Amino acid sequence: MNIILLSGGSGKRLWPLSNEIRSKQFIKIFKNPEGECESMVQRVYRQIKEVDPDANITIATSKKQVSVINNQLGDSVSVCVEPSRRDTFPAIILASAYLKSKKNVSEDEAVIVCPVDPYVSTDYFRSFLKLYDMTVNGKHNISLMGIEPTYPSEKYGYIMPATKAEKADVSYFIEKPDKLDAEKYISQGALWNGGIFAFRLGYILDIARKNIGSIDYDTIFEKYDELKNISFDYEVVEKEDALKVMRFSGEWKDIGSWNTFAEEMYDKVIGKAVLDDACLNTNVVNYLNIPVLCMGCKDMIIAASSDGILVSDKEHSSYMKPYVNAFNQQVMYAEKSWGTFTVLDVQENSMTIRVELLPGHSLHYHSHNLRDEVWNVVSGTGRTIIDGKENTVHAGDVISLKAGCRHTIIADTELRIIEVQFGTDIDVNDKEKHVLYG
Repeated sequence: MNIILLSGGSGKRLWPLSNEIRSKQFIKIFKNPEGECESMVQRVYRQIKEVDPDANITIATSKKQVSVINNQLGDSVSVCVEPSRRDTFPAIILASAYLKSKKNVSEDEAVIVCPVDPYVSTDYFRSFLKLYDMTVNGKHNISLMGIEPTYPSEKYGYIMPATKAEKADVSYFIEKPDKLDAEKYISQGALWNGGIFAFRLGYILDIARKNIGSIDYDTIFEKYDELKNISFDYEVVEKEDALKVMRFSGEWKDIGSWNTFAEEMYDKVIGKAVLDDACLNTNVVNYLNIPVLCMGCKDMIIAASSDGILVSDKEHSSYMKPYVNAFNQQVMYAEKSWGTFTVLDVQENSMTIRVELLPGHSLHYHSHNLRDEVWNVVSGTGRTIIDGKENTVHAGDVISLKAGCRHTIIADTELRIIEVQFGTDIDVNDKEKHVLYG
């Protein structure tokens, strides 16, 4: 199968664990079959490979998410990077051109597009095999997978099939009805629209030709902002007459808030926390290295990280976005392809960061014009390269880096350092990358 996973999200709905770089799909809050923590994207990727080990998976995402995707799935994962964050129509056009230009996928082959973050059983991806076959052998242009509703939700759009057969023509779409209308549509056989589309690659490339005059990935990348900033549903699916929908009645959940997220946590407490006997239906996720004590808490979610602390009734946690939008704070934690960084302290003329590098990984060879840095090696061994000169480092070493010098650090083992930045204008954009020879 050829699968495009759409990885978007602004990191607002699961604050403070999520942020602009680390959206909800990257939070490790589930358990895999080996009992290890995994994120939504790791879970979905693993499930697809269990169903089809040869599946050709491409993740369409923004530049900010590439490092964390590499961190969690490895450097070999296929990623189509959008030059700017836009809606699903331009994202799918670009990813389709990527499959054609960069991965040599035939225009006759089928492609399935789905979100990267559904909480589903493996049966969900087994049904993709049916959807794939339905698309390759059918005479329609787009195949959809509709989810059998379990309650009259006001959060989802609906697909109305022409019949109640497993595979049917699509009569029409309904956009997020109120509860009473949702009940009526469900009684008539309507399905939740889970955002799963399948089509022959050539069908989407023809749309690219009409919209931008090319199917070449590099050309579309350069002209990306010329594509309509609109959802794929509105621009393509709802204008198409030749549609089929396949029913899916297995486990499917859109985990879009702390309330639903808490339902699938592998434990009611993650991290250092103690709940007294009076606590009921309360979940705690603590990413800080200090304890949290909860007493008499009922129907609550408590989440703590270096980005902030949330204390909320579970129901009210769904309405946190406008409050989080009002915060003006830099990202305090992020996963990168080489490891992680955590901001420990911010002062007027200094910033202190904990950097953890994975074995065999390194920072970019770079320089700063406006700040000095000091690296304190806490554990592990590695090598620094400063202005072309290499030195071995280990726990206890202190390395001073003056503004303008070119530098990197390479981890031979897992390497932890405390980085202290000094300057009157400390800015994330004060970084110039250089080519390291030899």
